[in-house]
Amino acid sequence: MPVNEATRAAQKADPKLANAWKTKSGRDMSDAELLAMPDSEYMNEKQLEFFRVRLEAQKNDLLSNAGETTEHLREDTSIVPDPADRATIEEEHALELRTRDRERKLLKKISQALSRIESGDYGYCDETGEPIGLGRLLARPTATLSLEAQQRRELKQKLFGD
Repeated sequence: MPVNEATRAAQKADPKLANAWKTKSGRDMSDAELLAMPDSEYMNEKQLEFFRVRLEAQKNDLLSNAGETTEHLREDTSIVPDPADRATIEEEHALELRTRDRERKLLKKISQALSRIESGDYGYCDETGEPIGLGRLLARPTATLSLEAQQRRELKQKLFGD
């Protein structure tokens, strides 16, 4: 049994963790309490609330970072006479803009995940319709494919390209 399955089994065996979901709201649950929930409760209202809160917090963090980038780029636009210093500043700006571009793409995925929560599709694989799994969703709340479907997709991309 892999470590994460052993950990999950231990969490399910702990009665405090296994029953915490009955008395707590989704927003107040910990990762361990979420993982200890019975499989029959997969994507119930509390789990959906847990992931909605997590996704919204991540979205707010990304949006505040975007504002900081704008301020940072405005601050450093002063004229620097030394070409080496100017090149360094331009490289820092380029790196920051690439980072923000990745974050912009992540924001789109977060919005899609929030839409899937509202429509009731969140937590289920787009290809197979099977549960994605709580462990995978905790690691990557924007996941749309089960681990197996993602591995198949990556293998196809490796073999045949995009």
